[in-house]
Amino acid sequence: MPQRTMGLSGHFLPACSENLYLGASNSYCYKLKSVFMSLLDSDWYHYPTKMIFRLFSHFEVKIHRLLSQSRLRTRRKEEADLFFVPSYVKCVRMMGGLNDKEINQTYVKVLSQMPYFRLSGGRNHIFVFPSGAGAHLFKSWATYLNRSIILTPEGDRTDKRDTSAFNTWKDIIIPGNVDDGMTSSHSSRLVEPLPLSKRKYLANFLGRAQGKSGRLQLIKLAKQFPEKLESPELKFSGPDKLGRVQYFQHLRNAKFCLAPRGESSWTLRFYESFFVECVPVIISDQIEMPFQNVIDYTQISIKWPSTRIGPELLEYLESIPDRDVEEMISRGRKVRCLWVYSPTLEACSAFGAILWELQKKVRQFHQSTETFWLHNRTIVNRDLVEFNKWKPPMILP
Repeated sequence: MPQRTMGLSGHFLPACSENLYLGASNSYCYKLKSVFMSLLDSDWYHYPTKMIFRLFSHFEVKIHRLLSQSRLRTRRKEEADLFFVPSYVKCVRMMGGLNDKEINQTYVKVLSQMPYFRLSGGRNHIFVFPSGAGAHLFKSWATYLNRSIILTPEGDRTDKRDTSAFNTWKDIIIPGNVDDGMTSSHSSRLVEPLPLSKRKYLANFLGRAQGKSGRLQLIKLAKQFPEKLESPELKFSGPDKLGRVQYFQHLRNAKFCLAPRGESSWTLRFYESFFVECVPVIISDQIEMPFQNVIDYTQISIKWPSTRIGPELLEYLESIPDRDVEEMISRGRKVRCLWVYSPTLEACSAFGAILWELQKKVRQFHQSTETFWLHNRTIVNRDLVEFNKWKPPMILP
């Protein structure tokens, strides 16, 4: 098998010359602060960005901020190669700011105000969907965003959806948002990894059952082999609530961290395992991983069939020599910087890798079914109206 690159040098990310036009961050173009924070008179409108960040700390907020501060940003829409459209839709839905129908109506209303979206058919517009539900949070995504670039951690359908919104040819899988307290410098990290010899368990599973077969099987297995597999009942409220520090103290106390499928195929536990330095064991058959063109996941993780959860799994993990475990952990240290949404652009960071992926999406030319051009390179619509005279609301492509 050919070996793929694992080392990440300062030259890991090619130089980016493209400009990102953040139409949602200034009033020059779309006059959007956020899709769901400027067009509707709702309680959600009054939540300041800092509160959203504090409540959710999601990468949708982090990506928006990083792009806003990036040297690649331009305020001149005609210079832009890509258009970023923030929405915080998951936050809105969780906080009850808008129902599904209102979310759908808002997306359609916003898109109809964006001439550059119509010009390209949405091909150069970027949307972030941070949860397992993916673009399904916008019910009409298949109609309006089927050409747009979607950033999401989810590459497969959720258990409540029959289809996946992820398209491997246009969309980008991005890492989950690991607690900042674990990705910061050693001096301020919540917990530090334990030496292998100090770890109490062979493996652990820290997660709720959610009624999912694989998770229920792991909980049952932990009861059969409590000395090998830890699976404590997680409580998120009350006196026995598991705090952030306690959670990571549990997670670091095993050689292997099991990451089964939940409501959807991806799990944050996979990314967290790299910062407590246990080997992640993926038990999610349909999972899609980020940045697969530069990372060989066989060198830093194990993927086990979800149909073979049982004593056989523990026997296999127990057979792996500690030196092999140490080597996998060591290789994981080299790539875990790609899971970190650093506040600044660094050579090895989630944001840097996302920009690198986006660079490959840039096209010299964009057109849609409602875009036409004349001999003098004038872009017109179906009524031969020049692009700079298009007036919203516009018919969406």
